[in-house]
Amino acid sequence: MKVDTVIIGAGMSGLAAGIRLSMYNKKVLIVEKHTITGGLNSYYARGKRKFDVGLHALTNFVNPDDRGKPFNKLMKQLRIPLADFKLTPQNYSLIQFPDQKLKFTNDIDFLISEISEKFPSQIDGFMNLLNHIKNFNETDLSNETVMAKDVVRNFISDKSLVEMIFCPLLIYGSAWENDMDFSQFVIMFKSIFLEGFGRPEGGVRTIIDLLLKRLGEVGGEIRFKAEVTRLITKDGKISAVEINGGEIIECDNVLSSIGLPETMKVLDAEPSYTPRPGALSFTESILITDKKPRDLGVDATIVFYNNRPEYLYQKPQTLFDKESAVVCFPNNFKYDHFQDDYEEGVLRVTNIANYDLWNQELLVSKENYKAKKELVFEQSKSILRACGLKDGYTVAFKDIFTPTTIKRYTGHFGGTVYGSIDKTRNGTTPVAGLYICGTDQGFLGIVGSMLSGISMANLHVLQGSSS
Repeated sequence: MKVDTVIIGAGMSGLAAGIRLSMYNKKVLIVEKHTITGGLNSYYARGKRKFDVGLHALTNFVNPDDRGKPFNKLMKQLRIPLADFKLTPQNYSLIQFPDQKLKFTNDIDFLISEISEKFPSQIDGFMNLLNHIKNFNETDLSNETVMAKDVVRNFISDKSLVEMIFCPLLIYGSAWENDMDFSQFVIMFKSIFLEGFGRPEGGVRTIIDLLLKRLGEVGGEIRFKAEVTRLITKDGKISAVEINGGEIIECDNVLSSIGLPETMKVLDAEPSYTPRPGALSFTESILITDKKPRDLGVDATIVFYNNRPEYLYQKPQTLFDKESAVVCFPNNFKYDHFQDDYEEGVLRVTNIANYDLWNQELLVSKENYKAKKELVFEQSKSILRACGLKDGYTVAFKDIFTPTTIKRYTGHFGGTVYGSIDKTRNGTTPVAGLYICGTDQGFLGIVGSMLSGISMANLHVLQGSSS
């Protein structure tokens, strides 16, 4: 079999790349080792209920008339009507530290007023930072890596405010511990603070279903249970892909969305360098309750909870970090054009976790591993209480996943969620014809992932660039 391009992984970036190339009559094959699409942003069913994985909220919220916004531009390139997503904005989010709280909505003026009130001495610096961010081209592939806190401290002197600003941005997309590349910072700042959070009706399934429908319309092919076991090169250029240890698919290009270290691992030749896996992984507790959050005193959509003066965004020395979390209440979006599509309350608590320690627990015994998951569940209830959720609800169903779950379903080394700290901003590798899209190319989140797939497809396949 011979195709123009093999795309490895049917996550958001892989699907978007496949659609874009198929629109221009390229013969494309997407190979996915699992039986469903979505990658890190997928869904599953348990106990007759459907659960989203990864997606707390969609960043880069956009109204149909916001023509210049990234999400709208993205859908135009894929030719998917924005209205099909049926997006609903967040109510508000909260950054909760021990001595201070900051609310933000999808209107940046709200955050400006919060900072003006709670950090009056910092408002001029924040406005200057905001102006710098608005004028910075974060998608320029030639940008050098500069750590964001070094830049931000030039504008903001209050350590607490710096920590609070970074908290949502780090946990929503940084492969680095306690900091991030400034280009990544700007991407996340714009997508979260300037544009904001929303949710499509039906959650992540809606996004996946729309992408799959569009892929079918343009003639793209996807094959499940197809794991890439070898990337075959000839004279320093990609020539074929081996599937499931036997079938050979010849191709001119490969776009890999499975991660840079993971891609280099299946090369048939010794790579010229070894990318470093990221250290950040997570546990998540999903609680299904008989009462909805608003009935229990919480109307925030997302709470970025941190119980320390400093936000420690780093691999913990324990199974999971008990002192910080992202707490999402999917019932609490502004459902003004359709009813809350959950019959029950849904509470999601995500903690930074240590893959190595969880893997050790699993190796001891499954019973031991399950017992440790119960500790995560109990801590989740404590964090929910600290975020203002009242007692008096019954947990009808719960599910807890750990870094080993992420490793099993994604193949990412160390169960890492945000990939390697060694990004390839222009998507190139030492092998001609082999390109990286998705997290390790450097664009973040669901919208960023799709943008990465489209950008790399445009740059390296449709334009034929080898730069």
